[in-house]
Amino acid sequence: MKENEQRLLDAIAEMREDEALELAKAMLDAGDDPLRVLELCRAAMETVGKRFQDGEYFLPELILAGEMLERIGALAKPLMQAGDGGGAKKHGRVLIGTVHGDLHDIGKNIVTFMLDINGYEVKDIGIDVPVERFIEEIREFQPSVVGLSGFLTLAFDSMKETIEAIGKAGMRERLKIMIGGGQVDETVRSYTGADAYGTNAMAAVTLCRGWLGG
Repeated sequence: MKENEQRLLDAIAEMREDEALELAKAMLDAGDDPLRVLELCRAAMETVGKRFQDGEYFLPELILAGEMLERIGALAKPLMQAGDGGGAKKHGRVLIGTVHGDLHDIGKNIVTFMLDINGYEVKDIGIDVPVERFIEEIREFQPSVVGLSGFLTLAFDSMKETIEAIGKAGMRERLKIMIGGGQVDETVRSYTGADAYGTNAMAAVTLCRGWLGG
């Protein structure tokens, strides 16, 4: 890992907001891959999440980290979309959100970016999304795929609850549901009732290609 990449990781994990933003901007201005910068942010968030679960960090740190990553994402996203021809026919609709009880969004944001630039119509409904909101948005947006994001282990119960509610609302059969974030694996997929899980943004794109084409 390059020195500036390690410095960015450390700055985010140690809550040095100004330094993190300056480093990210300098890397992007120098032509570094914006997706790589966002992946570094995601890796830093893993450290933040672990410290939260270990009791070293608390909710204010989670919120600050989220704000840092949102600002870095705002710098990176236009550069990621610059190569997109735009105006192309979309392959299908994907609804994505972080489940209730979880405030992490960098992984979700990267997935949203990657699906968007790969030709999918994506609606991102944010973080800490209640079950009822997912149901309302599915009815309104009519997606073919729903992505549930969650970083903390407590999110697994929220994912399960959300998927069960989608089933009770009579919409489960016409949807594919993917989950991702943090410690998600096959055991978690089975527990929640999702169709598949992804370990990174490209995995989410691959799943959507398999389900929707593109």
